Amino acid sequence: MRLPGRLSAAIDVLSEVETRKRPVSEALKSWGLANRFAGAGDRAAIGNLVYDALRRRASHAALMGDDTPRALVLAVAIRDWDEDTVALNASLAADAHGPAPLSDEEIARVTGQLSDDTPAHILADSPQWLAPSLERAFGDNWIAEGQAMTGRPSLDLRVNTLKSQPDRVVKSLARFAPRHTPIAPNGLTMPAGPGDARTPNVTTDEACLKGWFEVQDQGSQIVAALVGAKPGEQVLDLCAGAGGKTLALAAAMANKGQIFAYDSDRNRLAPIYDRLKRNGVRNVQVRAPASGALDDLVGKMDRVVIDAPCTGTGTWRRRPDTKWKLTPDLLAARTAEQSAILAEGARYLKPGGVLAYITCSILPGENDDRIAAFIATHPDFASLPPADLWQAAFGSNLPPNLETTGSGITLTPRLTATDGFYFNALTRPG
Repeated sequence: MRLPGRLSAAIDVLSEVETRKRPVSEALKSWGLANRFAGAGDRAAIGNLVYDALRRRASHAALMGDDTPRALVLAVAIRDWDEDTVALNASLAADAHGPAPLSDEEIARVTGQLSDDTPAHILADSPQWLAPSLERAFGDNWIAEGQAMTGRPSLDLRVNTLKSQPDRVVKSLARFAPRHTPIAPNGLTMPAGPGDARTPNVTTDEACLKGWFEVQDQGSQIVAALVGAKPGEQVLDLCAGAGGKTLALAAAMANKGQIFAYDSDRNRLAPIYDRLKRNGVRNVQVRAPASGALDDLVGKMDRVVIDAPCTGTGTWRRRPDTKWKLTPDLLAARTAEQSAILAEGARYLKPGGVLAYITCSILPGENDDRIAAFIATHPDFASLPPADLWQAAFGSNLPPNLETTGSGITLTPRLTATDGFYFNALTRPG
């Protein structure tokens, strides 16, 4: 497919997302099944157009004076992909499979600039109702943080030290030119390319099939390391999901001690079994959801890890459609769940144990506020100093601007070149 056909397909997919409220991944898959002539490169390019349009939906719509799929996709092609308007219009006029050429008004708009009085939330490409929360989280830098969320994410890997080492994986994936991550000691990264660049398909590589690495954002690796799990400890991963952080904890513990992996949703937990086997993990006991499934663990855990259900605002680069679907009601539901699971997690700690609270959110209401509310009802708990946690995990000083007012740590694309994550570790006297 040539660019005009790809633009037309992206407009169709985005229309499907908008009108039928479908997740982008589902709409792209459906388009691919209905258009089997399209190759892998075509599907990747169309996906890039759609995701880029949603990442900067607010600012592109404001510039174009229109939020239709056509307006958004054309803005991406010219402003993000650097297509020349004259050359693009010539190709659109000559290709029956593409959208209509740009009008004079569209050209004037797409080559112009946003006005000086453009609202801040549009500059930040964020929902207007979240502006106060984002400003509270990041102060004067909140617009820059929002803009950083509009970029494409890198592809990050965590080398499984139970089976391999970073340099060995680098050699296996040399054709993709992986680099060592700047913070996570066993991480590798492949920066996202521009335009129609495809994401490296590493999951079919022999090294992946052998369990030498797992695809995992560096931010997720960082918060897993901050948990501080040590060989021989008893650890409860209370919201294990598919097991990404469980696997990282098992490697940190060198397969010694015991991790209990639990999730209230049996379907989310299902993939963990194959992943444990492929990674060579032997110190994880999976606890399926059932009445009394964790009763024998009450008061016995050295560490309880809560990777809490959240709005996922930290993953807006990967799932930009969720940015525009988030509502105050959904946020309220998540904060209620978070408070409940923090209280539940505390039951399993032994005296002197550590309660690690993690979200992939950048909103204070899901992060510092939840910790403050928990401490208000559990005054025997206190947060551990973030600088000490960072030093213990990485042997270096905590980078500037990562510590929150509530003694947590926030990671963001702008500050750490990762997805957005929050971490807070609490303990009570032994």
